Amino acid sequence: MTMTELSTLDAETEAPHDARVDLDAAMSGGRELTSPEIELLFLLAQGVPMDVIARRLYTSCRTNRRRIRALCDKLEVGTPIEAVVWAARRGYV
Repeated sequence: MTMTELSTLDAETEAPHDARVDLDAAMSGGRELTSPEIELLFLLAQGVPMDVIARRLYTSCRTNRRRIRALCDKLEVGTPIEAVVWAARRGYV
């Protein structure tokens, strides 16, 4: 294959860009955020109540509290509010 053919192949196989989830931006100090984590942070930032978050994500409130705690640990922050601030400063929410 020629370089032109390889470039065309690369361009055709690239995943479409999702405006809400920029994977390059999601890498921060070795802390890559997944789409579900970003979605959870987005809902928290909007002030959506936990029971509504549970219905939207098809999970339980207990599961979401566990996911939020794990996300706080991953981001090395102490509270969900700090996690939202972390995400806002990096353009996720």
